[in-house]
Amino acid sequence: MLSRFFLDRPVFAWVIAIVLMVLGGLSIYSLPISQYPPIAPPAIAIDVFYPGGSAETVENSVTQIIEQKMTGFDDLLYLSATSDSAGAARVELTFKPGTDPDLAWAKVQNKLQLAMPSLPEVVQRQGVKVSKSTRNYLIIVGLVSEDGSMDGNDLRDYAQSNLEKVLARVPGVGEVENFGSQYAMRIWLDPDALTDYHLTVEDVILALRAYNVEVSAGQLGGVPAVKGQRLNAAIIIQNLLQTPEEFAAIPIRTNSDGSVVRIEDVGRTELGTEFYDVQAEFDGKPTAAMAIRQAPGANALDTADAVKKKLEEMSRFFPAGMKVVYPYDTTPFVEVAIGEVVKTLVEAIFLVFLVMWLFMGNLRATLIPTIAVPVVLLGTFAVLGAFGFSVNMLTMFAMVLAIGLLVDDAIVVVENVERIMAEEGLSPREATKKSMGQITSALIGIGLVLSLVFGPMAFFTGSTGVIYRQFSITIIAAMLLSVVVALILTPVLCASLLKPVRKGHKPSESAIFVVRPFLRLFDHVFFWIRDLYVGLVGHSLAKKLRYLFVYVLIVGAVGFLFLRMSTSYLPDEDQGMLFSQILMPTGSSPAQTQGVAEAIRHYLEENEKEGVESCLTIAGMGFSGRAQNNGM
Repeated sequence: MLSRFFLDRPVFAWVIAIVLMVLGGLSIYSLPISQYPPIAPPAIAIDVFYPGGSAETVENSVTQIIEQKMTGFDDLLYLSATSDSAGAARVELTFKPGTDPDLAWAKVQNKLQLAMPSLPEVVQRQGVKVSKSTRNYLIIVGLVSEDGSMDGNDLRDYAQSNLEKVLARVPGVGEVENFGSQYAMRIWLDPDALTDYHLTVEDVILALRAYNVEVSAGQLGGVPAVKGQRLNAAIIIQNLLQTPEEFAAIPIRTNSDGSVVRIEDVGRTELGTEFYDVQAEFDGKPTAAMAIRQAPGANALDTADAVKKKLEEMSRFFPAGMKVVYPYDTTPFVEVAIGEVVKTLVEAIFLVFLVMWLFMGNLRATLIPTIAVPVVLLGTFAVLGAFGFSVNMLTMFAMVLAIGLLVDDAIVVVENVERIMAEEGLSPREATKKSMGQITSALIGIGLVLSLVFGPMAFFTGSTGVIYRQFSITIIAAMLLSVVVALILTPVLCASLLKPVRKGHKPSESAIFVVRPFLRLFDHVFFWIRDLYVGLVGHSLAKKLRYLFVYVLIVGAVGFLFLRMSTSYLPDEDQGMLFSQILMPTGSSPAQTQGVAEAIRHYLEENEKEGVESCLTIAGMGFSGRAQNNGM
């Protein structure tokens, strides 16, 4: 028998328990932490930028071509695509839950290579980005100028040029979405002037490509060098233009009379930004905002901390007056929520210990089930790591719920051993052997029954299955591990910790003299309640129909209230954040959208100033995508 084997080899039992705890302890540090399991199915996004393209042009020449090639995926759920007036397109492929995001990314990348030759040349030069990330933002990083020395364009240029790529390389970051753009040389052409000079936009583009280029002029004294050559140096011609004046002086055409038509003759040149469609403000000040999405399976808290540490390191090189702000951060709520669950877990362990002590009245007997708690809980963390789960609200709630159940097996073993010692006067070791021979099958049966109760939840499909699968498997793992501990470690503890009991006597009470009167008082009250309960049971058996009618009324009331209760996908939670979607009529200007965003901000600051810590407004982009009439 299994228990006899470990009773004869107690060190082996302790080794197994220690290995379980070590594996669980190591798993805790590697498990990702999040509020809930990854509910949304894995998605792969393809981002394309077509400079100067309208929404219709991008749709016809880029988006549709990519969509046509995205076929042949066995596990693809659906495909969605957006094209906006800024020349940006996004094709998002959503796969079935459980799909490996790395494998899905590789498949999408291979299909995209088939579409690349059909895309416009300018799009191919810009590059196409394929990324895997979660849908929701983890954190939004903002840059503001405290002294006003930098305007919004300066901040956005610094963010894209110096921070975006650095943050994208932080472990756990899946994608960095920049709500602005870097500096660019803007050439505003005059159609009438182009007509007068018989020029086209293509002529201007060709002139720019010809003159704004860095040419490698070779080297001086290169191999094979002439005899006596003493110098070798690379020759670099600085031909990349820097200022608006240099761009304005680019010649487009030389006329027959020797006159030259330059860019300044057909338009004006200025230093601006790559695009102007998105404007962000933080508490009314211009800001550069970057939204960060975490990679699938990444630890939300560790990723956010790594991003903040990286920004803190780089803050030493920031221009004077520039400051990092966090208008949106989901991690404080996750930290508080997980912390409260951990606190509840500790309280539950203490209360279970207290209740066992009150009813057993013996500190040694109480310690045996208590020792089983950390072994089972840490072993459950090892199972979570093996299944690729995360530490979230549901897995932690499952552990809290399992605490009261997992000690039952150990309590059954201890109570039966004490009963045998009291009735037969056997030593703790012999009583344990006899006890395990009587209850081993019962312990296994209890564990299997409890596991089967929660088992069906692990087979739910869709997002509901994703939510409750981790909850179900966590409880099942705890139940099965509690049976294993009850069969392996608990008998060893009973044989070594319990004191012998003389035949016909009760197990000794707690050795702590101070608590003995309290334990006796508790027993007296408990026995009084037990006798009262037995009397009520006898009365109910004598009046069966009356109590059956009361039972039917209670069941009917419960059913009525159950049907009247409201339902929801997940419980409502106050995370301390308010989102407002701005959708203006089609054709609205950016100034109008910005005005509405400012009006909302002013209202919140004036009427809800006690509850508002900060406010981020974005015009030109909303939950439905980028457009001049969108904001949030």
